[in-house]
Amino acid sequence: MSSTPETQSPTTSARKNRKLGTVVSAKMQKSIVVEVTRFVRNARYGRIQKRTARFLVDDRVFGCRPGDVVEIEETRPLSSRKRWRVKAVVTRGRGALPEIAGEAPAS
Repeated sequence: MSSTPETQSPTTSARKNRKLGTVVSAKMQKSIVVEVTRFVRNARYGRIQKRTARFLVDDRVFGCRPGDVVEIEETRPLSSRKRWRVKAVVTRGRGALPEIAGEAPAS
């Protein structure tokens, strides 16, 4: 008999919940708002319904912009509403482009 049970391995206990979502707002300095969409089938009628959830996510490394598709993972509480961190940027979106100083808009 080994001292650790075989049903529980150290890798499964450290697994964190991950989700894929779209950046909706990036107006804060170190945080972004990510919207995660999932589809749920109605138990009685079988109709598929779209459910969305918005998460406040810590973004200190990637500099995400609105429209980016990102992978987020669960972490320890970082503030009163922030419990997620950006793991990777899957695709860059067509968010608002930063204005270049000194250029006038073309008329």
